[in-house]
Amino acid sequence: MAVLNVIDRSGARHVLDTVEGWRVMELVRDQRLGLEGVCGGACACASCHVIVADEWASRLPPPHDEELMKLDELPVLETHSRLACQIIWRDDLDGLTVTLAEET
Repeated sequence: MAVLNVIDRSGARHVLDTVEGWRVMELVRDQRLGLEGVCGGACACASCHVIVADEWASRLPPPHDEELMKLDELPVLETHSRLACQIIWRDDLDGLTVTLAEET
């Protein structure tokens, strides 16, 4: 089974089982690691802000305009900031590492 690596806000690493077709937001939120996903994946709240590890950033599809607009509303962005609700899990992402962004 493919896994998703999540670094929480305290720096602890979690290895999560995955389900093809689920949003990364759902995979993380369901483990109660501190990622809210308030809008349920509608790209309307940015409460699922994550930072994708450098080595994975180019392997993900680029963000759509809607995601970029929502990210622009955040007070702090990193080079590889993404909304986890906009990353759909595929098993070829096995080993993807994301860090939960600081709460704003």
